[in-house]
Amino acid sequence: MTHTSIDRKSAIRFIVCFGLVSLFADMTYEGAHSSIGPLLDHLGASVAAVAFISGLGEMLAAGLRFFTGRLADRTHAYWTLAIAGYALNVLAVPALAFATTWQMVAILITLERTGKAVRGPARDLLLSEATAVVGHGSGFGLHAAMDQTGACVGPLIMAALVARSGQVAAAFAWLAIPAAAALLSIIAARAVRPVKAEPPPIKARIELPAMFRTYVLAAGLLACGFIDFPVLASHFERAHMFSAAMIPLLYSIAMGVNGVTAFFFGRLFDRHGLVVLVWGILVSALALPLGLLGGVAGGWAAIVCWATGLGAQDATLRSGIAQVVSMNKRGSAFGTFNGVYGVMWFLGSTAMGLMYGYSLAALIAFGVVCQLVAAALFFRLRAPLAAARRA
Repeated sequence: MTHTSIDRKSAIRFIVCFGLVSLFADMTYEGAHSSIGPLLDHLGASVAAVAFISGLGEMLAAGLRFFTGRLADRTHAYWTLAIAGYALNVLAVPALAFATTWQMVAILITLERTGKAVRGPARDLLLSEATAVVGHGSGFGLHAAMDQTGACVGPLIMAALVARSGQVAAAFAWLAIPAAAALLSIIAARAVRPVKAEPPPIKARIELPAMFRTYVLAAGLLACGFIDFPVLASHFERAHMFSAAMIPLLYSIAMGVNGVTAFFFGRLFDRHGLVVLVWGILVSALALPLGLLGGVAGGWAAIVCWATGLGAQDATLRSGIAQVVSMNKRGSAFGTFNGVYGVMWFLGSTAMGLMYGYSLAALIAFGVVCQLVAAALFFRLRAPLAAARRA
């Protein structure tokens, strides 16, 4: 199968359909994610526990992809893996409404994040074929923009429900509706796929590009220093900067900024390459000092910087891999990348959660240094990546 087997209209149609899947899925998860911090607080979890649970969830969501990516390459069961992963959303997220301890919340978050790990590499591989036709940056940027549209709407729904009832837990039950819509949407996306998901025959052993290790290391350092939103949200609430009902609104705004910036960073990536990710990292590094030391005004600015940096990551990190890794190894590449990213996110989030109780200055220094080192590594990779793309 070659990229010419997909015309541009069919590719865009498929990206949009898969974008609807992610829109509903993120409406579900990010709606829940926006209120997990307050829910855990209300159930008696400490900031360190919130950071640990959030980091563990992200580690599972990304770390398990190391294995599910290889499973996708070996079995070619892309749709089975994708549908099974989204099905876990339907089960896990609405069940948060019935959790009575923070340990139960942790288990349900783990289940949902496992679903994300199952579906992630298969979904990215399916998308990467279509994005090759329209430009990887533009294609993944469009998908990320639709993804974050759902991530913006979900927290708004949660904010309205929490403000109306005054109860955080009960609002999670309503997320069963977009969870079911995501599952139905992926079935529809499969129906409009223009070509079969069959990789070209393997004539020889294909290895990952030499630059891939450095790329993954840089992404891991970026994840290690990138603060998780529930940690910021817990700080905002404990410092009496924003109310519990306001937190989902802040997250919704962040996801809106994320979607817009992902779309533009994707288009910039196709024109200028990996250097645009460096710009995004420099912006996201400002979120730590602004959010933890800047008061209410700093909190608002931190949300914008955090979301802008995340938008840059969403649009460029997968695009860089898709440009230089062949289809035969792309599932494994996405899995390895996400595995390292998730483990480093977990370690960084746990470290920052522990630092929170001792020294905000140390927390800020740790996060900023990790992100700046990552930016330097990505800057060094810009020329090799551009050369590989031309080849």
